[in-house]
Amino acid sequence: MSRSRGRNAKAGNKRRSRRGHGRNVALSALLAIVKLSAIIALPFIVYVRASVFFYDHGAHVWLAIVGAAGLTLALVLVYAAGLARQLRGRARVRSLLRWIAVPIVATWCVSALFYLARVNAKSDEVRGYFLSVHPILRVVLSTVILVDPSLVITDMARTPSDYGRMGLPTNDRSMHYEQPDGWVHAVDLRTRSNGEIRNWAVQLYFEVMGFSTLRHVGTADHLHVQMRRLN
Repeated sequence: MSRSRGRNAKAGNKRRSRRGHGRNVALSALLAIVKLSAIIALPFIVYVRASVFFYDHGAHVWLAIVGAAGLTLALVLVYAAGLARQLRGRARVRSLLRWIAVPIVATWCVSALFYLARVNAKSDEVRGYFLSVHPILRVVLSTVILVDPSLVITDMARTPSDYGRMGLPTNDRSMHYEQPDGWVHAVDLRTRSNGEIRNWAVQLYFEVMGFSTLRHVGTADHLHVQMRRLN
């Protein structure tokens, strides 16, 4: 009887040990995924948040974007240098800057500013207004689309007559109008059928990045996003 109990106890201890080891492996894998995701996301977050910060503190829009791109370039260079040291034991900063950091950052910055995929606009007409939107708002939109590639912009630029066609009273202070700086400062995003967690996450992203948001519900359910600084 005592031998049987001893064998059962040992078997139980082994099962508990295997379960504990499995939990530790799963936790380590989860932490590694979170860490890798944070490393990948950081340059994009720096680019957006620094652009907004510089602009909100008085910088011209293009200077704000160039300054943010410079910070992002420095961060990508640090990443590349660290990886090069891991693989080769040394890092040639000039080569890394020329062949890795500059091409990556330049490609992303240009794409974020000037390109919107057709799938991310309600219609070709809406997509055609993308370049009339404030450059920093374009940057923040392009960045969130990386995480949510099915995000749809339903409206950008408007005129007072558009409100009449929609059966709404004219809004004289709409940020969808062209502002004094020549840009449209607001966009609307589709929220219907997206799921509330997803909608909440997108709205939180814009708030954290420094934009004002307003959720409109009902028959015209959408998320309104606009710049906080006018010009």
